[in-house]
Amino acid sequence: MRSDTLKNLRPSRNDPQGWNITRGIFAAMTFAGLGLWFSAAIGHRISDGWMAFLSCYGLITMGAVGWSINIYRRTTPGIKNHGNTQQNIQNRGISAWILFVLLAVFYAFYYWHPNALSGVKSLTDPIADILRGSNADWFVYSYLYTLMVLIMAIRMLYRYRHSAYQKLRTLSVVLIQLTLAFWLPAWLAKTDRPEVYLSYFWPLAPESLFPANISGQLERHPAWGIGLVGWALTAIFIATPVLTYFFGKRWYCSWVCGCGGLAETLGDPFRHLSSKKPTAWKFERYSIHSVLIVITLGTLLLWLNQLMHFEIFGVLSIYFVKAYKFLVVSVLAGAVGVAFYPLMGGRVWCRFFCPMAAILGLIQRFYSRFRITTNGGQCMSCGNCSTYCEMGIDVRSYAQRQANIVRASCVGCGICSAVCPRGVLNLENGRTHKDRFEGADRPWQEFRRSLRAGKPKRR
Repeated sequence: MRSDTLKNLRPSRNDPQGWNITRGIFAAMTFAGLGLWFSAAIGHRISDGWMAFLSCYGLITMGAVGWSINIYRRTTPGIKNHGNTQQNIQNRGISAWILFVLLAVFYAFYYWHPNALSGVKSLTDPIADILRGSNADWFVYSYLYTLMVLIMAIRMLYRYRHSAYQKLRTLSVVLIQLTLAFWLPAWLAKTDRPEVYLSYFWPLAPESLFPANISGQLERHPAWGIGLVGWALTAIFIATPVLTYFFGKRWYCSWVCGCGGLAETLGDPFRHLSSKKPTAWKFERYSIHSVLIVITLGTLLLWLNQLMHFEIFGVLSIYFVKAYKFLVVSVLAGAVGVAFYPLMGGRVWCRFFCPMAAILGLIQRFYSRFRITTNGGQCMSCGNCSTYCEMGIDVRSYAQRQANIVRASCVGCGICSAVCPRGVLNLENGRTHKDRFEGADRPWQEFRRSLRAGKPKRR
């Protein structure tokens, strides 16, 4: 290879992706903060109080935010592939595997050996004492979760600063995470009220409609209990179908949900790793709807037992709750859903297992006004849209045949539109659901047809 070609492959001083002194300082700050955090994680107390808290999380925050701003402030607004060509787009380097192992180990300790993280909990005690009036305990996860959303949201705002849609939805998930999923539950616990997360509801938060949970809330706090039950029923049976009809599943998955908020911020650097293979799509169809069926039947079982005074299935309902919390909430939503970011993209949980996404997807696919329109005449087949679709949709194929993108899995993140160099893709809410594709005016017939199409052909 010629020397001038090799020279062009090396990052230059003017290359925003290259290395410079400022970036080195921010990297050193981040690693210093992480070093303090890992020191606390393995049981070495740094110090007590605010000094340790600010030293650790302050260094991590300033270093990570400074790094992101330093990278993107001098770039042309929009996504650049930065070497993620089709030849190496699925490659996972050693750093990805290291990050995967670290995340998996953290979740394993957090869920099943929480005492091993006592040092990290004590590190977070100062902020927990102010917000909750108690020690951190399980609050440490809520704090770490929110901190990651905030740090990576700043990166998102710089990277997608050319798109008003991306900025607005990023600010939306940050605001809801800060208020409904972080501050409000802590305040409720501090004031001796039921600790609830109003941004989650059945089936994503199945206990919100479990009879034992509802009975307990009504007994301990009658006024709050009535309000929470009303909120849960309204959210799933009224708000969900109405808002999904008008706006598609994006109103929740990309603007409200905390799982989606973390996937869209912390998971953004890994979105191109989402599998586009037909086998992944086939697995998705069965896995996500299987979880929805299980939690629906399980909730009905619990209510049947409650109404029949546990004379039908006995303690079976108790084991169901324990098994569901372990397999779905802890393993799939927590350990798998986040730890696999560096290997399978940021929407592993949302794409393959989330029962809320399954409900929203069915409504969006067959009875919603939302669609992504295409102008195939302008498509240059660059493949950016398909590469960066975190739900594994082959967006380019739709654009090339000038077809509307109407898929149950689409979360309406709008990244495909943001990365398109020619403005081929546009997120729209039409006047009716009937003009999106052939057969859209007959949703139930189309639903039955799709079920038949999903079955394997007999030989």
